[in-house]
Amino acid sequence: MASFPASSIPSEVHWRCADADQVEARANPGAVVVTRWTHAGDAPLEVANPGNDELHCIALNLKWANFTFSHAGRRVAQGRMTPGIAQVTAPGVSTRTIFNSSADLAHLFVSQQVLAECYQDLFEGASAGAIVLDSPDMIRDPVLESLIQALIAARSNGALFGKMFVEQVSLAVVSRIVARHYARIAVQREAAPLQPWRLNRAMDFIEDHLSEQVKLEDIAASAGLSRMHFASQFRRATGVRPHEYLLKRRIDRAQQLLRSSPQRVLDVALECGFQSHAHFATVFKKIVGETPASWRAMVDHAVAAVSPTRCSEEAATS
Repeated sequence: MASFPASSIPSEVHWRCADADQVEARANPGAVVVTRWTHAGDAPLEVANPGNDELHCIALNLKWANFTFSHAGRRVAQGRMTPGIAQVTAPGVSTRTIFNSSADLAHLFVSQQVLAECYQDLFEGASAGAIVLDSPDMIRDPVLESLIQALIAARSNGALFGKMFVEQVSLAVVSRIVARHYARIAVQREAAPLQPWRLNRAMDFIEDHLSEQVKLEDIAASAGLSRMHFASQFRRATGVRPHEYLLKRRIDRAQQLLRSSPQRVLDVALECGFQSHAHFATVFKKIVGETPASWRAMVDHAVAAVSPTRCSEEAATS
């Protein structure tokens, strides 16, 4: 089997241990330490690691392998694993693997400084606190797979790839995993719908202020939340944004007035919180499909058409 040149990726003596290279990690916390673990035999081999006190460990599977992986005492994966999958372990977390086939993995040991720099590059701002990548699950991601394939190519053509290439690929892997981690958090935060009592308060507030110029922060405050949290949770609970819901309720109210009141269209618009006839007509047509005047004419025509029939029926039964 072809191997990495000694200058690019050293082999591990102990599974998930950077050994002497950890000295380099402490001396240069801005570097990603990369090591390689191989198991040549098919006889089962059990290995364990108590977890690094300071560094995240990112495992990259470089070939087909059959193993059982446990994270913090919980089995996370079992069976035949494809090349290209990744797994992240946070500092201080124990891991254990039983290899039931030959295996070839790269391990990236990542400092908090590297994670912070990746976060800064991705989001153009500093992280609010320490970055902890805490999901133990196997990661299957097309971008990561392409990067891992680059490392596999380096394994097969070691003479063509040096340490700088491995460093660049490793940093790209870390950046991708940080981006995935914060995207996952965003989805989880968005997933929680607005609590029923908060939703009822917000809807009551909207109903009470249909004729006024309501701001998002006003509605959010009625539910006891900030604008950012309220908007995402309201949409999760109702399927529409707060602004869309407000417009819909204003149009519902306008339809009631156009049907039952002799008010001018402009007066109805103002009573329902619209600043101009043009804005009211645009929103009304978008939601209802007709202009306010056309819709009122249609309703009046329908009522007039039905009224003689009702009168005849009442006369016949009297």
